[in-house]
Amino acid sequence: MTAMRERIAGAIVGVLLASGPAVAQMHKVEKPQQVVRAVGVYEWTGDMAKPTASRLVPIALFIDGEFQDAGVYMAQPVPFALDTGNIYELKDAGADKGTVTLEYARHLQTANGDYEDGWMGYGSFKAPAPPKALFAKRLGPARTAGIMSSVKDTADPSIPVLIRRAGSESTDPAPAASASANTASAASTAAAAPVPAGENNPADDPDRPVLKRPANEGGGNSGSGSSGSSTTTSSTSSSGSTSTSPTTASASPASPPETSTAGSSPESDPNRPTLKRRTPEEARRAAMEAQSDAPGMDASLNSDPNRPRLRPGKPAGTTTGQDLPKLVGMPKEMHQMVAVSDAVNRDTHVFTRKWEDAAERTAILTKIETIAHAKLTAYEKANEPAAIKDTTKKLPASSRTRRRVANAVAAPPEALMDEELNGYELSYGADPTYVYTARTDGTGASLHYVTVVAQTDEMGELKPVMTNVTDAMHLDRTPEMQFVDVVDADASNRASLLFELKEQNSRQFALYRVIAGQSQQVFLSGTTQ
Repeated sequence: MTAMRERIAGAIVGVLLASGPAVAQMHKVEKPQQVVRAVGVYEWTGDMAKPTASRLVPIALFIDGEFQDAGVYMAQPVPFALDTGNIYELKDAGADKGTVTLEYARHLQTANGDYEDGWMGYGSFKAPAPPKALFAKRLGPARTAGIMSSVKDTADPSIPVLIRRAGSESTDPAPAASASANTASAASTAAAAPVPAGENNPADDPDRPVLKRPANEGGGNSGSGSSGSSTTTSSTSSSGSTSTSPTTASASPASPPETSTAGSSPESDPNRPTLKRRTPEEARRAAMEAQSDAPGMDASLNSDPNRPRLRPGKPAGTTTGQDLPKLVGMPKEMHQMVAVSDAVNRDTHVFTRKWEDAAERTAILTKIETIAHAKLTAYEKANEPAAIKDTTKKLPASSRTRRRVANAVAAPPEALMDEELNGYELSYGADPTYVYTARTDGTGASLHYVTVVAQTDEMGELKPVMTNVTDAMHLDRTPEMQFVDVVDADASNRASLLFELKEQNSRQFALYRVIAGQSQQVFLSGTTQ
């Protein structure tokens, strides 16, 4: 019995020892990425490249895993999202359209209802950099075509071909240096040799390059290849500099090559006159280098980047309110675009869903118009009959009048105007999402605004996800939902819908997440009056 217990205890100890290292082994857990991402709306009038007036409205700030109001978050004294130097990337459904670098921010306080009471940012717009040109484009179409034709068509008689002639092989085991030095001499000797019968004479080729000795130099035998001296041609340019070009290679290996010292080159002289234009910064840098190279000068004094300098005019990089005209109010010609600022350079994710053809867009538009008409009819029945009843009390009770009122109530909705329909793929592989906005003709209570967000289900049927209808007289009760764009507000590669909720004299911005036929408001900004 005791032996049995000892064997069981030994087995247990062995198992524990065997499993010890496995239990102690741990895997590394990566720290979740800290996302700091600000979303705003860039508004401007005129040309986008050179706007007549502009501003940036801060909307949302995603930090510490949740959304904050970018217009008031850490306003000490300027909100965190509007710090000078912040760069906002302008997005059109995720596609890059340029950047806006904030120069300053202002806290506006207006009493006349200009929709801009609060913090606003102002900056300069910069268009996106053009894409890099391809190799064929840099090379040029003519040169590219020539290279491709020479590669493909090797039988072209105009293409020069190197041919080794009979008897040109040398049996003299000369050193490699002497053979390379006598290359030009051998070439001239081969050119002067008689051509065997039946072969083309290379001297008859007008495009054949020929080495000729200048007439003003001695030597006599210009075509002889036995000369051991090196002859050069000297020419003087209009700028006064002299250049030399070799005409025949030297056959004497004893002549050493000329060497030049970089310090003695005239091109290294910063004060050397040149036809190349220099910017003021290049000229100043050249003068500083010349002074620092002078004997007895301390180079650190001139090369100090923090050394103060006196310059006339306004310091570079500073702007004022006069440099960047501020946008005031809500002009009709105002444009809007989503602006995103992120501390990390992320890959571009375009959320636009392209139409298969015009027929698909027409079919979707027809279905959404049917939904919009139904919502408008329900809104009119719920809001207009009370006003009509108050009017009918003052009219004589006649069947004709009652028939007119009944016909007015049952009249179909007015024609839809300013229709906008866009399709999006809010995430990779998600069902298409369509955003539709329109209005009716009229003024006051007769002017209606309708917004429809719809998705296609598994059966391909279009189902409304979010709808909104209001009129111009009741915006304070039900604000108009003016669609701005889709935006990835939390760097999750999933876009949300950004709407401007416009009331009579104020507005807010809201983010909506649409997933599987359900919509949810994930953020609502403060009121801007």
